[in-house]
Amino acid sequence: MKKIFIPALVLCSWSILSFGQSDAMKKLNITMYALNNLYVDKVDNDKLVEDAISALLEKLDPYSNYMNEDEAREMNEPLQGNFDGIGIQFNMLTDTLYIAQVVAGGPSEKVGLLAGDRIITVDDTLIAGVKMKNTDIMKRLRGMKGTQVKIQVLRSGVSDLIEFRIIRDKIPIYSMEASYMANEETGYIRISRFAGTTREEFVKAFKDLQDQGMKHLILDLQGNGGGYLNAAIELSDEFLGEGKLIVYTEGLHQSRKNANTQKKGLFEEGKLVVLIDEYSASASEILSGALQDWDRAVIVGRRSFGKGLVQQMIPFQIDGSMLRLTISRYYTPTGRSIQKPYEKGNSASYGQDLINRYNRGEMVSADSIHFPDSLKFSTLVSGRTVYGGGGIMPDYFVPIDTTRYTAWHRNVIAKGTLNKLNLNFVDRNREVIKNACHHSFEEYKAEYAVPESLMQELQEAALSDSIKFDQEEYNRSEALIKLQFKALIARDVFEKNEYYIRIINEDNESFKKALTLLNDPEEYEKLLGKVDR
Repeated sequence: MKKIFIPALVLCSWSILSFGQSDAMKKLNITMYALNNLYVDKVDNDKLVEDAISALLEKLDPYSNYMNEDEAREMNEPLQGNFDGIGIQFNMLTDTLYIAQVVAGGPSEKVGLLAGDRIITVDDTLIAGVKMKNTDIMKRLRGMKGTQVKIQVLRSGVSDLIEFRIIRDKIPIYSMEASYMANEETGYIRISRFAGTTREEFVKAFKDLQDQGMKHLILDLQGNGGGYLNAAIELSDEFLGEGKLIVYTEGLHQSRKNANTQKKGLFEEGKLVVLIDEYSASASEILSGALQDWDRAVIVGRRSFGKGLVQQMIPFQIDGSMLRLTISRYYTPTGRSIQKPYEKGNSASYGQDLINRYNRGEMVSADSIHFPDSLKFSTLVSGRTVYGGGGIMPDYFVPIDTTRYTAWHRNVIAKGTLNKLNLNFVDRNREVIKNACHHSFEEYKAEYAVPESLMQELQEAALSDSIKFDQEEYNRSEALIKLQFKALIARDVFEKNEYYIRIINEDNESFKKALTLLNDPEEYEKLLGKVDR
């Protein structure tokens, strides 16, 4: 009787719970109810539900997913433009937190922390030499604005630990990595993400470059994986005339929504080149696609990533977790879908797409990229042919230079050998380098040469990290490694990310081509279809 009675009671409850639902939802509710009332062992409902939600979303598309509270906060933080903390950038150097940069105007700078200081304790807890995870260290340093954290640091040339009491504050996260005059008439702005502060940062940098005589602009979106849609729309508005379509979205349950320019932009006239590559995605593709469709800019580089699915964030107020659900697609003004093809679900093949492009030869030759006639579109001013099918195809293709990228070089980067050695070198020579260059970045850029002794140290450090030395590969990569060392040293010695970009750009073929185009009006106009080819 007992064996019959329990299922009968449960079935009655099932019918009440499932009233008015689809058959599929009834099955889901019945399963959960059965697990909680009949299963042999105790069930962890929270984990079970989270796993079930994740499994459901994995069957849909590459971007719909479930995030727990910590994951949701980490995803939003870089886009919100700030977080609460003490204002430092750090690296781990032999199990010790090494301050690489101190945020200008932040709490750490105000109390006197310096680049090169090593943090030994945080609130009397030893963090040096104990193999603590970066995430655990960050949790100790970050905290609510207005709260205090006590740290002790070891400083070069000082025998005793120095104690600092720092009041946490809002720390800005900048979306603009660099802005400078590339030559007398050409400004350069690099944006690494589209965040809540992107337009504000851009306007400030743009006006500063204008004051220095800028007439043309290189906008660098290489490696920019996207961010807020509104930030891309706001930035597009600075380049396009009033009333022009920037992007539209549409989905099965979402009617078409147009985003148009609203006002007079800062740079509606003047030559503009936008740099993209295979890692430029989403908001980067919205901006570059709109400028290409309106024949407003020459796009230089390689075909962009092809992320054109729109996600809506659905927060669970119960625990701070979040559902990220794809609800529509992005389309450029000509009607091109930005999203590249994908199989249903979060398949492994989708994640291999860039590798497949490389294997097909797409990264080294534009002739390897083939578009069917059905994907041809015409730009809205000049009537040039542009292509859909996923991503933005540049107007001028720049191949990857594969000659200097060797397995040995890849290993010293991937294993952190080069970066670790750079930190050690800067730690020993910071003031020597500054004094030799009269504390001037321009003099450093023009005259500093990476010493051969550092390259020898790299070979020895690589062997210690189990990277077998290969003379032929070393010879091929040597010039590139020296350039990377020089850029990293500049960033750490002069404490500004912009200096890293300025040196790396000396070897960036897309950047160099942009400068060439801006100095060649005829070629620039040809690419925009404004003169006969």
